[in-house]
Parts: sequence; C-alpha cells; structure tokens
Amino acid sequence: MPETSRFIPLSFTRRSEEEMLQRARMFATLLCQRRSVRAFSPEPIPMNVIRSCLQTAGCAPSGANKQPWHFVVITDPATKKRIREAAENEEEAFYTRRAPRTWLEDLAPLGTGPEKPFLTEAPCLIAIFAQRYRVDAQGTKHKHYYVSESVGIATGMLITALHYSGLACLTHTPSPMRFLNEILQRPSYEHPFLLLVVGYPAPGATVPDIRRKRLEEFVTFMEPPESS
Repeated sequence: MPETSRFIPLSFTRRSEEEMLQRARMFATLLCQRRSVRAFSPEPIPMNVIRSCLQTAGCAPSGANKQPWHFVVITDPATKKRIREAAENEEEAFYTRRAPRTWLEDLAPLGTGPEKPFLTEAPCLIAIFAQRYRVDAQGTKHKHYYVSESVGIATGMLITALHYSGLACLTHTPSPMRFLNEILQRPSYEHPFLLLVVGYPAPGATVPDIRRKRLEEFVTFMEPPESS
C-alpha cells in the first residue's frame, strides 16, 4: 500500500484586488524588459545570487513531485572552453548542413551564427538536465512523469529569478547536446535540456530590435455569455 499522504496548512497571502493588479503590472513591466544577451562581460558574478536563483528553480511544480532536474553550474574556464568547442562543432554542422533554408531565414534577423564566444566570455554557464527516471542506491529505477513540462517550468522560473536579481542570460540549445553528459560527467539517463549563459551584459551590448505580440494576438478569453 502507498504511504498515507500528510498535509500541512497552506501558506498563502490574500491581497486586495488593487494590490494584485499593481503587483501584476509591476512584474509584467520588469519581465518584459528581459532580453536574450549574446555579448557578456567577463566580470565575475555573485555565486550566492546564483544559489538563491537555483533555489527558486527547485521550487517549481513537477509531475508527482519527482523534481526531475539537475543543474550543473560551470565557472571553470577550461570546462567552458571544452563546452564551446563541442557546441561550435554542432552549430557548424547545423548552419552548413542540417538546418533547412526557412529556419536559417528566420534566424537571420537575430544575427546568430555557428560562433558562440559567449560560452567562454560569460562568467557562468548553467547546464540543465532532465531526468527521465531516478536510480536509487540499490540500482532500482524510479520513473519520472511529465519530465519536459516540469523541467521547462523550473527553467522558466530560473530565468525569471536571474532577471529579477539583476543578471542577464541567454538560452542556448546546440543540437545534439549529448556532449554535455561526457564533459560534465552526468549519467546517461539524464538528457541535456538547455544551456543557460549567465552574467552581466558587456558594455555597449545590443539586442535585435524585435516586436512582441500584443496580448490580443496570443490570448483568448472564454467568458460567460452576457445575460439578456
């Protein structure tokens, strides 16, 4: 029989509608200023901030509370160099052979290419791994559920925490990314999910002049019909 669930009181602060709206608008304004940065300063960043942001990520909801993620924080220059070399090998193949023409056309306005100098210039990389299952001390496998969804939510919370704390970041997904398992000595049942580049923007850093969709373009409200 499964263990009987134990419940504790919920810690929740009920706020007035006025305060909720104010907080929601302030948070939206702050997060809408977040941009992906590709030019980083080599200046070191406070690791206690990184620890706190990772603690935030670890609070994300997950399927059956299995918490199917593992984060590897890389600040060692030699390891960053190995990651850059491996990533650029994959990116070179992507840009010259793998990517269809339409994909490259969509990427062109962003100014991306196979060279990834930010992987060695930024002071910190965070490799995020998704665990399809867990292996206990006896070697028994324990299945995880909704792994991609759970790790995606945790990653989003981490990105949000980093921006809120005053750091810039970039999501980087060379494909395939299995080289991260070897370089970072992670087990085969962990799948590389994303590589997060973290630091301060380089002086004079620029970002593409892009347009965000208006709320009406990506949200549908299914409201009750008006009473006659």
